[in-house]
Amino acid sequence: MLKKYSGFTLIELLVVIGILGILLAIVLIAINPAAQFAQANNTARTNDVNTILNAVHQYAADHKGLLPAGITANVQEIKKTNGADICGVLSPNYVSLFPVDPDVVGYPGATNGAAVADCTLEYQTGYTIVKDASGRITVTATAESVRGATPVISVTR
Repeated sequence: MLKKYSGFTLIELLVVIGILGILLAIVLIAINPAAQFAQANNTARTNDVNTILNAVHQYAADHKGLLPAGITANVQEIKKTNGADICGVLSPNYVSLFPVDPDVVGYPGATNGAAVADCTLEYQTGYTIVKDASGRITVTATAESVRGATPVISVTR
């Protein structure tokens, strides 16, 4: 009398694993995690640029149209040294934590995109600010950090 074994053969298991592998590859291509992260970071940059610009205008409204001292007609990076040091003026009254580009790791103790909580310490935001001849303010995410965004993320008011 012959014994009948139940179960899957090696060929059947390999076919199922191959089909699952193909489906996984199709899903990963459709989702494209790198593009999703880039889009999320660019959305964060857009929100940060608007937050900084709103804080500057709120400051100006409270100070009879005067802008924070670091904002000039020359494009300057918003950072503690050699730039527009406006964090201390705007934080915490106009913005609780000063926004930082999601990819910036340029100051002590920073992690990617960690907002500046203490403006007396060294900080670097990855954003620039400039005042044009008509007094309008432009805040821009630096071109190096914006991957795939066309045009560069910039807001003027």
